[in-house]
This record gives sequence, structure tokens and C-alpha cells, in this order.
Amino acid sequence: MKKNIAIIMGGYSSETSISIKSGNVVYQNLDHNKYNIFRVHILKDKWVCVADDFTEHQINREDFSVHIKNRRITFDCVFNAIHGHPGENGMILAYLELLNIPHTSAPFYQMALTFNKRDALSVVKDYGIKTATSIYLNQGDPIDTKTIVEKVGLPCFIKPNNAGSSYGISKAYTKEEIEVGIEKAYKEDNALLIESFLDGVEVSVGVLNYKNTLTVLPITEIVSENDFFDYEAKYEGKSQEITPARISKEKQNSVEEVAKKVYNCLQLSGFSRAEYIFVNDEPHFLEINTVPGLTTESILPQQAQKAGISLRQLFENSIQMALK
Repeated sequence: MKKNIAIIMGGYSSETSISIKSGNVVYQNLDHNKYNIFRVHILKDKWVCVADDFTEHQINREDFSVHIKNRRITFDCVFNAIHGHPGENGMILAYLELLNIPHTSAPFYQMALTFNKRDALSVVKDYGIKTATSIYLNQGDPIDTKTIVEKVGLPCFIKPNNAGSSYGISKAYTKEEIEVGIEKAYKEDNALLIESFLDGVEVSVGVLNYKNTLTVLPITEIVSENDFFDYEAKYEGKSQEITPARISKEKQNSVEEVAKKVYNCLQLSGFSRAEYIFVNDEPHFLEINTVPGLTTESILPQQAQKAGISLRQLFENSIQMALK
């Protein structure tokens, strides 16, 4: 009997449209002869199952079921394609776990931990992982640009603490630009990080449990045409994403070991894609994405392709790991 698989997409953040694009790619590439596959839009104003003819059927939030053509449908597994809130921060996963519905992401606490940049950094630092120097601010805290510059230097990065797809990120070269960057970041979140600038080769490393084996995918080198890897560079072609990365075997081995250590110390499962910058030949951890982009142009699928893993194999493996 075919399993019923719900692909949740959308979300409540600035990443809604990107998430729907990712979710539709998953829908198109999974084997419809093997699974009954349903697209579920989780949006602020509605939770609906969207049919191929675009008719919408309300999700019953009491048990995450749906009635279609007078038939009640429940789901054997949920494929999480929600970037940002409430998918990547673990909130909807806690709900699914209460309902005892398997899902393709890490447990809700690990998702919440990794979505919070400050908290994820605090964990990996305790395991000896190198990171940038940083300052954490809550909205309403006094802003002392002199102290900020003394600690992190210039230029520096200002990032929303809980946001993805480079929304709200700025690179500041002056005290005045720090103030502008803080204002921009607070539009995305009520907490932020200010980090020192790391000058070196930036790479993106995908790690996942593939067929019961912790697997590091081929590494991608990020070369942005802009001042840093911002939204435009990520999604509008203003960067080169070179896979495999043009780094030495020693650097490759080094970042692979660090990436596996980060995955394990954060107790992850499912997909992850983390960014690192090499400083003096040592990888420094920037941040991690536990619901990375899943379109054909996205970095993780590119890496999987280089490893000889098709999108169908990648997505089906995620479901199989969840069902186990």
C-alpha cells in the first residue's frame, strides 16, 4: 500500500515564495507511482492541501488530516520544505511530533537551536569549532558603536539572529553603517548578531544521513559578485557556485571533518548545509541551514548531483530515513 506523503511549504517568513518553489521541486521529483504525494501550504492565513487543479482543501489542525472528495486522508510522513518560521525553527515539527507523525527534519529542539545563530555558535564553540568574533543584541539594547568596533573591528557583518536567505544582512565599513545595518536587521528579527569580517575562501558544505551513513557531499566554493553572499548573490545569479570547490585536498579533508563534527555536536538528522570561511587554512563556521534550498539551482541539489545522487534519490532517501 502506498504511503501518503505531505510536502509542507510556504511558512510565515520572508522566505515563503522560495519555500513554495523548493516544495514544488520535491513534488515534481518524488515517484508518484511509489507514494501518494500531497502539497500542503502552511501560510499565516490558511493551512491547505493544494490539488493539481489548484483547488484548496482545508487541513484539520487537530490531527493534520484533510478531506478530499469525501475521503479523510492522514499522512504517513511529512517532508519539510519550509524555510524559516515555522518549519526551520522547529515549531511545526514539535506539533507533528506531538501527533506522532514522522518528518524529514531533525527533532524540533535541534531545529530551534540551529535556527538561532547565537545559540548554535555557542554550542559549536564548546566543541572547539572556530568562529568569527561576535556581539549579540536584543532590540531595545543600547547601541555603543565604539565598543562594537573595538570588539569585532571593521568591516563587520550585522545579521538577524533568526532569519534565512540572507534577509536583513549588512556589511558595515563605518560606525554609521553599523547603525543603519542594525536598523535593517531589526526589521527581520528582534535580536541580531554583529560579527567580525573573515577574509578567505568561503565554502558551503552539505551533510546528511544518506542510506544510514553520515555523508559529506562535494564542497561548493562561493564566489560572490557582490560584497558578500547576499540575497541577490544567492537567488539572482550574482555569484559563482563552483562544485567541487577549488581547494587543496588538505583543506577539503579539514572542512569535511569539521562539518561532520558540527552535524554531530548539534545532534542533527536530515539535511544540513553549513557555510565556512578558511582563515589561515583553518575552516571557521559561519552558520548552518537545516532546510536548505531544494530547487535544481540550489547548492545542496548541485552537490548531490556531483555525488551521483539524483533529486529523486535525495528526496526519497529523506523520506525513508524519516520512516525508519
